[in-house]
This record gives sequence, structure tokens and C-alpha cells, in this order.
Amino acid sequence: MELIDAFETAFKEWDRLVHEVGEQQWDDPTPCREWNVRDLVNHLVGEHLWAPHLLNGETLAEVGDRYDGDVVGDAPVAMWEQAGSGSRSAFHRKGALRGDVHVTGGKTPAAEYGWQMTTDLAVHGWDLAKGIGVPSRMHDELADAVYDHIAPQAGSWHEAGIFDPPVDVPDDAVPQDRLVALLGRHP
Repeated sequence: MELIDAFETAFKEWDRLVHEVGEQQWDDPTPCREWNVRDLVNHLVGEHLWAPHLLNGETLAEVGDRYDGDVVGDAPVAMWEQAGSGSRSAFHRKGALRGDVHVTGGKTPAAEYGWQMTTDLAVHGWDLAKGIGVPSRMHDELADAVYDHIAPQAGSWHEAGIFDPPVDVPDDAVPQDRLVALLGRHP
């Protein structure tokens, strides 16, 4: 699966799930121990507000702290729609995935940044589905593509505390379960 196709597939599922959050579910827990549903959506909104800037070559210093803290306010769905629209356009812009972008760890290839954002959409989509009690519909092809891309670096992510250690799953586990288990979730 090509990166932009993976991004689009993960994006659509995340978007569907955000629109399924019930008004009384924003404080419900998610598999991300530190985040409730609102916190999780806030995290992704913040990430996607950054994306157009980074894909346009801006540095972290140029973007500054404008997306720190609570970026969803009283309208998490509307803020997701705004952030998602800008991010989606930025990722689909011709040449957006060539070159480098500035991230916390320094410069990284734009394509690698794209895979990181796709991973966030896919895995946090699963988290959001669990948090609001609906089935996750992660496509097998997407789960396999993300798994194949991140498996080589997952160990360093665990060591850095970005994700919990892997969870054992049966050899015949479906691709979605293999992916989320790799990143410390219990499918």
C-alpha cells in the first residue's frame, strides 16, 4: 500500500470515529491510560494542525507554541474537521512527501513523517473505537502496511516511552490485532 493511500484510509476511519463520539462520551477512558476520548481527539487535532506548517517547510520555532495545550475547546468535532481538512490538503499537495520536515527530533524525511501520521491515525483510531465502544474497521492492507513500516523501529519507540511494550498475540491474529499489540495495546 502506498503511503498516501494508507494515510487516506486511516484518515477516513479516524474521521468516521470522531463523528461517532456521543456527547456524553468525551470523558470516557481510552486504551491510552493518560487520555480520555477528548484528550485523544485533542492530540490528533494538534498533530494535524501542525502538518500543513511542517509540510510547507516551517521549523518548530516558526510554528511556535500556538498548538500547545487544549486546541479543541468546546468544539472537538469542528476543530477536528478544520485541522483534518488542512492536513489532508497538505498531504495531498504535489511534492508534499518529498524532502524533509522539521520535527522534535530534528529533520526527518517527509515520507517518514507521513508514515508517523498514518500510524497515529490508524492506532489512535483503534483507541478511539475502543473508548466509545464501537468496532474499529481498520483495513487489513492498512494494518499490514503500517506494521511493516513501524516494526523495525518499534523497539526504540518502546524504549523512549512512546508506546508500551508489545503484547503477545496468537500467530493467526488478524492484522489489526498484530499492529495494536506491537504498540502495547491488548486487542
